[in-house]
Order: sequence, then C-alpha cells, then structure tokens
Amino acid sequence: MVQTPTTQGPRRGRQAEAARNDLKVLEAARQVFSTRGWDAPVAAVAERAGVGMGSLYRRYGSKTELLQYLCVLSMRQTIDAAKTALALEDPWEALAGYVQACVAIGAGAFAPLAGTIEVTGEMLATAKKASRLRRRLVVQARRGGRLRPDVTDVDIWALIEQFSRASANPDSGDDPVIQARLLTIVIDGLGSKGATPLPGPAPDRHANARRWTTSAWPSR
Repeated sequence: MVQTPTTQGPRRGRQAEAARNDLKVLEAARQVFSTRGWDAPVAAVAERAGVGMGSLYRRYGSKTELLQYLCVLSMRQTIDAAKTALALEDPWEALAGYVQACVAIGAGAFAPLAGTIEVTGEMLATAKKASRLRRRLVVQARRGGRLRPDVTDVDIWALIEQFSRASANPDSGDDPVIQARLLTIVIDGLGSKGATPLPGPAPDRHANARRWTTSAWPSR
C-alpha cells in the first residue's frame, strides 16, 4: 500500500504552518469545488478549512490564483504517490497502491474546473511530470503481466477522477467502506486474467490537456 502523500519534506516555523494551512485549504477546496463547481464562493473554502478570508487572500491574491496553486499542489501529491509506488518491487502492487493513494486524497477532484482557469507554466510542467510517472507505472505493470494490455495511463487517470468526485448533497454521507469495496473491484478489473476486451479505441492521450485549454476563462 502506498502511503498518502501529505508534505513536501520537513519544514519549520512559519513555513511549516503555511504548509499545513495549504493542505487544509486544498482538502476544503476539493470538497467545495468538486461538488459546487467554479461558482462556489471562496468564503465556503475558507470556512471549511477554518482559515480567515483575509489570510486566504493575502496568501493567494485571487480566486484564480488560489485554484491555480491548488491544482499544482494536488498534482505534486500525485507525483509523490507515483514516486513512492515506483520504489516498490511488485509492479502490480505499485500501480494498485498508486491508484488507492490518489483516490484517498481526491486527486482528481479538480477535474470539473478544466477550462475555467488559465493554465500556468507551472501547472503544465507539473502535469507533464505527473503524467510521465503515471505512464511508467502502467508500462511496468503491463510488462509484469498483471495489467491487461488494453489499459492506458489515461484510463487510470479517468478512474481516479471518477472516484474523486464527491456527492453534491452534503447530507448524502458517502460511505468510505462502500467506496473502498468498489475500488477494490475496479482494481481487480484492471487485471489481465480473463479480461474482456475493452470497447472502442484507446482514449486520446492529449484529450485531458485540451479540456483545460479550450473553454473560455472567467475574469480574475
């Protein structure tokens, strides 16, 4: 099992406090924006994270800058998860653990924001690095013989996105045990043994990138 990444290394004093607040805001934003979309107020994120609006805007400047930073931070977490997974000896356990870690942190929760904010150079560079590492996990799992040959890294990310979606009903009480059971079923379905061929062609590798660049961006 890959441990859920939470930090970028040891920090002290104000830097450590800022990092902790970043993670609180990231978790809150995942819940708020994945369920309520771009139109959700930043105040809802601040309230859920337990931070003041003043400190939020002093650190991030604007709603757009906040979301851009949170997207980068989220992708860094997937990079940490991939690096941890790649250190494992068993390629199948590495891929399964990576998926589980990414789902646990809600790594795909910002997918509904695709095309609503301008993509920065840092976002693009971080996304490319995350994609490269994810492809390595898929390739080595396929070479190990456990992963069905028609599954791509794009399929893996789509799976993570699906399981990262929170219910729009705050009172729905999403059951983590049920989610864990379903995720286990899905991961088993990635296995090569007795696999039914997947319908249609493999998904376009660049489709996700186009989602983030084709829509109109709102004003800052």
